[in-house]
Amino acid sequence: MTTSPSGPRGWSRRSFLSGALAAGGLGAAGALSGCGSPLAAGIAGTPLNPGTVTFWNLFGGGDGARLQTMLDQYMAEHGGSSSLQAATFAWGNPYYTKVSLATLGDKPPDVAVAHLTRSQNLATAGLLQPITDDMLSLVGLSSTDFTPSVWENQQVDGTSYAIPLDTHPLVLFYNKQVCEQAGLLDGDGKLTPIAGIEQWEAALTAAKEVTGEYAVSYSNVADFATPWRVFQTFYQQHAGATPFLGDGGTELTVDEDAAMDTLAYIRRMSDQGWLPSAADYAGAQTLMFTGQSAFYLEGEWEITTAQAIEDLDFGMVTVPQLFDKPAVQADSHTFVLPAMERTPEQMELAMGFIKSMLDQSLTWAEGGHIPSYLPTLDSPEYAALTPQSDYASSADIAVYDAQAWYSGSGSTFENTVGAQIGLVQQQLATPEQAMAQIRSQLSVYLDTPSPL
Repeated sequence: MTTSPSGPRGWSRRSFLSGALAAGGLGAAGALSGCGSPLAAGIAGTPLNPGTVTFWNLFGGGDGARLQTMLDQYMAEHGGSSSLQAATFAWGNPYYTKVSLATLGDKPPDVAVAHLTRSQNLATAGLLQPITDDMLSLVGLSSTDFTPSVWENQQVDGTSYAIPLDTHPLVLFYNKQVCEQAGLLDGDGKLTPIAGIEQWEAALTAAKEVTGEYAVSYSNVADFATPWRVFQTFYQQHAGATPFLGDGGTELTVDEDAAMDTLAYIRRMSDQGWLPSAADYAGAQTLMFTGQSAFYLEGEWEITTAQAIEDLDFGMVTVPQLFDKPAVQADSHTFVLPAMERTPEQMELAMGFIKSMLDQSLTWAEGGHIPSYLPTLDSPEYAALTPQSDYASSADIAVYDAQAWYSGSGSTFENTVGAQIGLVQQQLATPEQAMAQIRSQLSVYLDTPSPL
């Protein structure tokens, strides 16, 4: 079975870039020397057992610990440590560069993790094996086993290239002690549902009266991703919202009215003192953890941090709908198969490893991520997992970043746009000034032909 992309475009680009790497001399060779595949050698340059799966990921912290539990389970069921060689690399662009170079050098791992928004670029570059129904059926899977919205969003031009593990959306954390004093909890001790700006602002006002400080927090100092996530969530809740980018990233297609309204509302929360004008990542969460704020907007992965705080009683819910329609910014972790030649046995081995990880989705969900694998998502065990199951509906309204060669989680796009949104919150830029800077700074990427 061949796993390399078909068609002259994929092959010509791989050949060209492989040649470019060779021409790069020792620098390019050094970048690839640590890579392994079942066709070559392991990460340490040692021969691999034919039954060994090589797996690369970018998970640290609580995610890394839970992944290790899942990997240990796989090894226990498949012959011990010789059945798996796993490696973790630095999050973001360094990781995706590593995967790309390894694949171009014909030494990729069998299986790799990729954010859904980054897997699309890898696929467009011809670096991933398409995922077919036959491949899924090798291990008893089908496309209907996954959250429909996630499965649809991972496709590129109607072809699947990724197998989703989760959805990880922006969520609303809440401090139960503060919210109880503010009269915001129901009879079960959970946050009373909030819908619309009027109810949201009433909740913020009540919370601020209790804390004497702030009502809601999120980071915007030395953090560009969170301001973008918050903006994208509330922007996409507008009826007129369009993708920020269009035509593969060559056009700025943002709806100016909806964008300006969203920026103005972020500025309003800051002006009213509900939201701190400036807070770094640790500071923003500390405000909620210590009762100086009732609410905290961040990715659900911070559940692990919150659980580690002694005496903190907190909950988590889907971000409230403030505007015309429900929406929340999200991404997904997926499994991808880097393009390379594989035998049928190697393909079945790789798919079997992915199936083992999916079967352990409940372990992964403990870290906050919403399972994409429906047998887990729909299970009584997941329903009993709280507060995780309290925001599971976020997966149905998830909005992913527009596809472009410079977009996705941890990308140049997020950094560029998020920085300007943060300045609005800090009251250092007006919405008009921020949008002008966004248009100016993105113009170089809009006008640059895609290198993929």
